[in-house]
Amino acid sequence: MKKPLTYKDAGVNIEKGDKLVSSIKTSIEETHTPGVISSIGGFGGLFQPPFGQYAEPVLVSSVDGVGTKLLVAFKMGVYDTVGQDLVNHCINDIAVCGAKPLFFLDYFSTGHLETTVATDVIRGFTIACKENGVALIGGETAEMPDLYEKGEFDLAGTIVGIVDKSKILNGSKVQVGDVCIGFESTGLHTNGYSLARKVLFEEYDVTDRVDELGESVGEALLHIHKSYLGIIHECLESTEVHAFSHITGGGIEGNTSRVLSKEQKLVMDWQSWQWNPIFSLIQKTGNIEETEMRKAFNLGLGCMAIVPETSVDEVLSIAKNNQTNAWICGSIQSHK
Repeated sequence: MKKPLTYKDAGVNIEKGDKLVSSIKTSIEETHTPGVISSIGGFGGLFQPPFGQYAEPVLVSSVDGVGTKLLVAFKMGVYDTVGQDLVNHCINDIAVCGAKPLFFLDYFSTGHLETTVATDVIRGFTIACKENGVALIGGETAEMPDLYEKGEFDLAGTIVGIVDKSKILNGSKVQVGDVCIGFESTGLHTNGYSLARKVLFEEYDVTDRVDELGESVGEALLHIHKSYLGIIHECLESTEVHAFSHITGGGIEGNTSRVLSKEQKLVMDWQSWQWNPIFSLIQKTGNIEETEMRKAFNLGLGCMAIVPETSVDEVLSIAKNNQTNAWICGSIQSHK
């Protein structure tokens, strides 16, 4: 007779998953804010939004992943930074709409659950959530044999925030003559990694130290995606802002066009700031044309504010007070 099979024989260890949830419970609960009315382990995360603080509350949501930056993390054996990347990316996506993030949900899937790896990833979630005042109220850890190579996993995250309807930023306030101010990025953030990996890993090993970077290739590629939440909301509280754009896949022009009308165009001064060294290395190593670099990467600007000229000094001052470099890098002109 055949030996009776178990779920564990098929590659899914329920007990290990339960132990993981138990081990991370305390760190997750440390992210909880007053709106949280449930603990992890239930069928759903419960959150009571502060609707009374808003005249016309609107919920704003976004879902995203980390992309092939994960492959760099696998090569480096560093797993907590990609968790922070995911949270910060999602936060920026709704912050540029004027929203304040309320809670975050994660999805972690792998072929074989390595508890130490999963713990590091989730620790990254909790670090970023605490830094941004966001509650981590639930998630899913899925063990799926045969779907991933050994040592690999995938991540996705969902953020939900809130904004008063009258304060939504959707590009409707942008005017011809507005000034564009770019806030520095920490590097690639979470976009352009397929091209970056193809170029760099044909020439370098992930641990190779490059003088112009001042660190290894892998370290430069794993710089954490910066959260602009604090800067964005300080700007909105202190001065007039017509729009923000989060510079992700598609580059500066592609993302900023999302908040422009058909009658408007972005005119950039591409010499107004200095690229992060990693972008110069990618371009030189891969012999990549400037136009392609602009499509694939943020080139050192992770977020853009579009403001009237009267707000420029205040926005630059806020960036400086938040230890973030910022540059006047373009303007909005009529599309004729």
